[in-house]
Amino acid sequence: MAKIKAVIFDMDGVLIEAKDWHYEALNRALGLFGLAISRYDHLVTYDGLPTKSKLKMISMERGLPEKLHSFINTMKQIYTMEITYARCKPVFYHQYALSRLKHDGYRIVVCSNSIRRTVDVMMEQANLLEYLDFFLSNQDVTQPKPHPEMYLTAIQRLGFRPDQCLIIEDNEHGIKAALASGAHVLKVDCVEEVNYQNILAKITSLEETAC
Repeated sequence: MAKIKAVIFDMDGVLIEAKDWHYEALNRALGLFGLAISRYDHLVTYDGLPTKSKLKMISMERGLPEKLHSFINTMKQIYTMEITYARCKPVFYHQYALSRLKHDGYRIVVCSNSIRRTVDVMMEQANLLEYLDFFLSNQDVTQPKPHPEMYLTAIQRLGFRPDQCLIIEDNEHGIKAALASGAHVLKVDCVEEVNYQNILAKITSLEETAC
């Protein structure tokens, strides 16, 4: 195995604890038409999917008219931004992790199923944008996660091979995309696990195993 040269992060549930924010924003938008999804369904079924995919599923399962998708999606993004500006703050151990990785010479990328503006604002609010080489959103690919296109695009743009990259993911759809890209994967269960010590330990383990 080649030496790890890049660390690629998912955003929601990895660098930003935004799962509840997306749940609240989507339900607020759906509520305009008397609909709602349960927290269980959000975490088990919809977690990690872009809003457009969630709305298609809701239409299939609950008869939501497709002509409402665009309006609901727009309102959901507006509500998400309101919550983000109110709640998204810098977290020391994430700032420390990315700054140390950058200092150590690793390339750093974020790949998120959120829209471009959401990724940009959340990374800016969290004071992490300065550490990124670039980020990709669901608007930068034709097929969002769980398809591997986003990760394959990032790896190609970096100019590395998949085995030179470590992807950090937290949900089923993202992990499926990460594994399909051929890169190494660090699965985390919460944002607190995304720290410099855990990331470095994973990289060290991968490189020692290959020796």
